[in-house]
Amino acid sequence: MTRTLEWKINMDLQEDEDTTQAHAVLDTGKSRITGHGTARRNPEDEDVPLIGDELAASRAMSDLARQLMRLAYRDIGEAGAGMAAEEERQGPYGWSPPDR
Repeated sequence: MTRTLEWKINMDLQEDEDTTQAHAVLDTGKSRITGHGTARRNPEDEDVPLIGDELAASRAMSDLARQLMRLAYRDIGEAGAGMAAEEERQGPYGWSPPDR
């Protein structure tokens, strides 16, 4: 079976003084997930708004990715694939922590 989907992520950035907030929203049609990210500029650093935008946006996307992964693991478990414990065994990027 061949399928083609297009998921769009809406990213809103808001800057206030030395802080940039980002909100990334993904609507999969089944779920709506919102990732959040923040960047704070050290007052002693040069004011380069693009850097705050990039950091806040990347952190929001990272948060969104973590939530999407948790959602996928939950769906796998609900489908009876027996992988619900997989999330516990693996670290945040697919590496396995030392045996306990």
